[in-house]
Amino acid sequence: MKNIIKSILLSAVVLGMSSCTEEKILDLVPINNVPTDLAFTTPTYIETYMAGVYNAAAIGTYNSGTSNGGRGYVWGAAFVEQGECMGEDAVNNATFYQLTYTQTYDPTSANNVYYWVDGYRLINRCNLMIEGVTDAVAKGVITKAVGDDYIGQSKFLRAITHFELLNYFARPYNHTAGATHLGIPYREVGVNTQAEIDSENAKPRNTVAECYAKVLADLDDAEKLITTATTSRASKNAAIAFKTRVYLQKRDWANVVAEGTKLNGKYTLTAKPGDPFVPASNLTNSESIFSIAHSATSNPQVNAALASILNSRALVNISPIIWREPKWLVDDKRREEGVMIKTVAGRKYTNKYSDIVNLTDAAPVIRYAEVLLNMAEAQARLNTASSLTSSLALLNQVRNRSLANPLTQAYTAATLNTPQTLVPAILIERRIEFLMEGRRWSDIHRLQNDDIAPINGIPAKLANAAPAAALYTLGTAYPGPFGVPALPYTDYKFIWPIPQIEMNTNPGLGQNPNW
Repeated sequence: MKNIIKSILLSAVVLGMSSCTEEKILDLVPINNVPTDLAFTTPTYIETYMAGVYNAAAIGTYNSGTSNGGRGYVWGAAFVEQGECMGEDAVNNATFYQLTYTQTYDPTSANNVYYWVDGYRLINRCNLMIEGVTDAVAKGVITKAVGDDYIGQSKFLRAITHFELLNYFARPYNHTAGATHLGIPYREVGVNTQAEIDSENAKPRNTVAECYAKVLADLDDAEKLITTATTSRASKNAAIAFKTRVYLQKRDWANVVAEGTKLNGKYTLTAKPGDPFVPASNLTNSESIFSIAHSATSNPQVNAALASILNSRALVNISPIIWREPKWLVDDKRREEGVMIKTVAGRKYTNKYSDIVNLTDAAPVIRYAEVLLNMAEAQARLNTASSLTSSLALLNQVRNRSLANPLTQAYTAATLNTPQTLVPAILIERRIEFLMEGRRWSDIHRLQNDDIAPINGIPAKLANAAPAAALYTLGTAYPGPFGVPALPYTDYKFIWPIPQIEMNTNPGLGQNPNW
């Protein structure tokens, strides 16, 4: 961990909008930046540092490049692109995400390595923020109320980033009884001295159960502490919404409902399914809960920005597997050409990210439609008369907005009235609703060995290449061929290896089995 923690020492800056070269990253006091002994001495410095934390979440670095040349690790674009390319509902057309798409990654694959590196860099920024703000409050630099808000935001980002890394580098919660299998190190100490490097380097991986407990504790604290209420920053409601995602992964159905219910009346679905993605209002609509903002001068640029990878450069497109899903009605508004969909040479691409000039599309981390479907699934699995009724209503609440004629096309209790019928319908709806939002991998991950709708490993996919236009013909489910075979859950490649640069300096952490 030593080299990685040294590399994240760039987080010990206030004006952290641009990174350093690899040589400068290794310096404990980065050149041309305000060091941490000044970072928390004025309210302005503290606010600028917090902005730097969000910039780290949006941009990241890649292969020791500058942050302005980063590829959106972890929350800016990469979580969408990686989350889709791990699943079967996208097709990787070129080489950019080929290793992820074909499960041919190894401990040195850059896309996987920098998910880890930039994830922990962001976590370290959060920890330094928490410690620095705590000290600033004690010294009277800012009030406790202001400090609590900053600490709450930092705990939120720390929690969701650990949770995101868990979904790639560890088996799902239900892999063992009590989730006693290895997770990842849960870092809660800000590192900016050699002594802290050595101390953190000696800490082992937490179990998955321990990680979940810490994630939820951080989100509970965030809910209590945050007073900010904007979509582009962590909010009290974002902490609540994210807990529905965590509890869903944990299979704690009652708490999914309990948390989701807290948001009743605070958000509404937009009138049209494409409204949350309109560039002019993707941070100000009634549905988006937490998104990562981008601007013309701060985005992952042509090498990774959402509108670049998924739209203008045509590097990842919608798979015929989901496009031809029979439950996705032909006249569903989420198929609308020029609004939700872009067709090039007969192939289908998402148009959710449409600013191909300035690349300002926000990355949608969580929106209210997900909270509703999380609750719908939890209610179905609780399997009582009232919960099944609630489940159907929640499912229809999301689906009906996209139907051409909800009065005749909505789901009814005549056919969806048991967990065995409701849960599969909800899971299909998730694939359609969140297509190209990075949600597919977490569903594949959590549904291993499920009791109602199990998935065995990673489903088969089309070959890594631009699909033939004829494969998009509607009318029947996609029958094959599959150029990328299914990967069984028992295969060691189901989860990513701990990066080799980590293992070189911290072999005691332990590599994932068989890597």
